Amino acid sequence: MTELEGATIHASAVRVGELAVLIRGPSGSGKSRLAFDLILAGRTKVIPPTILIGDDRVRLGKTGEQLTVHAVMELAGLIEIRGLGIRRCDFIPYAPIGLVVDLAASDAERLPPPEALKTTLSGRDLLRIPVAAAVPPLPLVVAALITQPA
Repeated sequence: MTELEGATIHASAVRVGELAVLIRGPSGSGKSRLAFDLILAGRTKVIPPTILIGDDRVRLGKTGEQLTVHAVMELAGLIEIRGLGIRRCDFIPYAPIGLVVDLAASDAERLPPPEALKTTLSGRDLLRIPVAAAVPPLPLVVAALITQPA
């Protein structure tokens, strides 16, 4: 892995199947909650098996030509569960990024234009879901994972 700038970013990430979902958003927007909800959805087989990569802080990197997200080892296996505090959880150290979810996104729309459903990170084009602050993100992410565009 080659680290990109070596700095951590304020985000959470889980691996769903073979690809990571990178969850970005301001503090308090629900990044940890969405990560845990996706882990639960994976355990109930609504989506492919899902495991934590990192909560609150992660690093971006490259493995070959793929953009990857990596756990910050000081926080590895820890996730915040609102009302319970910091909890231990199974985790993996990294995975290639397949989807970016932006919580509390100012450009979220009911019927977003195609360009809003893409983002570029470190020169790589990725699928993106912009989620408005008042919208529960789990149904949108699950829908993106189990359906195809028309």
